[in-house]
Amino acid sequence: MEIGTIVEYIDQQRIFCAVIVEIADQRVRLLNEDNREVSQRVNRLSHVSRNRLKTNGGRDKLISALKETAVRRKSLSETLNIKELWEVLSPMNEWVDLPTMTGLCFPHNANGDHEAAVIRACFDNRIYFKFNYDSFFPHSEAEVEKNILREKEKALKEKLIEEGGDWLKQAIAGSVKNLTPDKAPVAEILKSFYLFGKESPHSAEGRAILARAGLENAEKIFDVMVAVGVWDPDYNADLRRFEIPIEFPGPVLKQADAFPEAMDIKGLSPRRKNLVSLPMMTIDGQGTMDLDDAISIETEGGYYRVGVHIADVGETVAREDIIDREVIRRGTSIYMPDMKISMIPPRLAENICSLKVGEVRPAISIFFKISRYAELFDFEVVPSIVRVGRQLTYNEVDQMVDSDESIWLLNEIACNFRRKRLSAGAVLITIPEISVRVFETGDISVRRQDRESPGRMFVSEMMIMANWLMARFLADHDMPAVFRGQPEPKARLYSQKKEPTLFQNWMQRRMLNRVIISPNPEPHSGLGLDKYVTATSPIRKYYDLVTQRQIRACFGMGKPYSEGEIEKMLQFLKEPLANAALAQTRRNQYWLLKYLEKHVGAKEEAIVLENRRDKTVILLTSWLLECKLQAASHWNIKPQDLVRVTIAHVDARREVISVDLG
Repeated sequence: MEIGTIVEYIDQQRIFCAVIVEIADQRVRLLNEDNREVSQRVNRLSHVSRNRLKTNGGRDKLISALKETAVRRKSLSETLNIKELWEVLSPMNEWVDLPTMTGLCFPHNANGDHEAAVIRACFDNRIYFKFNYDSFFPHSEAEVEKNILREKEKALKEKLIEEGGDWLKQAIAGSVKNLTPDKAPVAEILKSFYLFGKESPHSAEGRAILARAGLENAEKIFDVMVAVGVWDPDYNADLRRFEIPIEFPGPVLKQADAFPEAMDIKGLSPRRKNLVSLPMMTIDGQGTMDLDDAISIETEGGYYRVGVHIADVGETVAREDIIDREVIRRGTSIYMPDMKISMIPPRLAENICSLKVGEVRPAISIFFKISRYAELFDFEVVPSIVRVGRQLTYNEVDQMVDSDESIWLLNEIACNFRRKRLSAGAVLITIPEISVRVFETGDISVRRQDRESPGRMFVSEMMIMANWLMARFLADHDMPAVFRGQPEPKARLYSQKKEPTLFQNWMQRRMLNRVIISPNPEPHSGLGLDKYVTATSPIRKYYDLVTQRQIRACFGMGKPYSEGEIEKMLQFLKEPLANAALAQTRRNQYWLLKYLEKHVGAKEEAIVLENRRDKTVILLTSWLLECKLQAASHWNIKPQDLVRVTIAHVDARREVISVDLG
């Protein structure tokens, strides 16, 4: 092998003919038939010819000679019948060297071109032989059959990619109006690639179809699926992307339907305290059907006996039964502007388990003896039987706070309990809620809700107190549960003595540390409490149902989870809960941005949150949306400044909102 020698090498599933122009150690620099110079290791050459070219005749002559050689060798390779050659050699079941193979294929006057032709023929048809450039081994009949099948599948895939890419290109151009059955496999590949990207089992095909259509990213796939009627323009891709179950399996619904409408009190545990005559009320948002909790208040001497009564879902959904196995897959109910996905079957969530007015229900009741100033004297947790007398909305409670004595007292106790928590170091963040709702007509309603209205505030404080006391109850009984703790915030940005601004609230939230979920109690700095669980929403949250079962176990009403079982459950639920939270957040943002698409050009007030090197982060105060302004040196704006901006562009599907200063 020397300068001028004709060689061949394989790159990107193609054989190139080349000439050696430089040799250095075990590498050679080549000029190939495409007029490209490449470097190759000697052992990567697929064929080294005895033929040489004169390298001093000019580059154009070299390229021309290489092209002629490549064409000649390709023509020779096309004359070979590799199958017939295999039929002759397969009984031998041994390696055959290149000269022997070449002699069998070209018995007269074979040269380097003929050798290269044999290699090319076996490279192009890899069904019958495996080879390593200078020797060949015939496959067995079984291997040949397998290879034939593989090649057929490969050809079908290549056809699918070719036709799919052409179809996608036509669809983007608007020439395709609907999806015909023959293109359904292409649509499935594209949908999968759009949803799962490189994690899709069809990732390679999806990328190839996009490349054939001349596309670099998958975003256009969504538009095409809408155009051909596969997806609705508002299709919620996250539900499929995160594999969030929507419909309940038939056997689960059948089990849920088997429960009688009316509760048989006689079938309940005699340990339950009968509280059906105790006046109590539920307070929730308008239209809420899955009512987890009710509140009662009684005067007892100079004190008050407040009760928080939680629907005992554990009485209906038994641990590890068919319903429970489905419920743990979900982990939580999901509330979106256009859809609600219940954790437990709707017949249970909105009827059998729900604390509906006038219906007798099993419950877990937390009673605390307390003064108007939130001085706690005693508490007890008991299994109970309850009947709700009033079903109120937050708005109704807000109107009644000065006229209804029970509500006024609960509000007073709640305010004082909050003050005690703040004195203990709680971090109170009071950011309004942007409530987005989509009606069947497609109209979008966006409302700013005050989380600090009397109704919402005192219900929140009563639930915090109940959860704290249930945590104490479980700790007193050495019972593991889903406890929540939180380390001190990274920084405290304001004093709780004075009401913080929206800017301070927003930035303080960034300073909070993550909540720690554990089978054992830990202090919760954000709430200012020594221990904490959540057990007041067992219809909506699996963690709450688990903790409720632990409380039931303290009364001999079921087998408790061990600490190890809870640890395992926390790990199991980590991903579905994270996916549910992300899907819920993204869907709320989608519909808010969809609403704002019609407000392009509107002037908005914004707070400057921070200046970065190349951009300024602002908060649209009306919508509580963070946006970015491209930084400019002449802007003299700093954090906490109020500025006026104009909504310039909104794309809900791509989660984009752009604003301009002024």
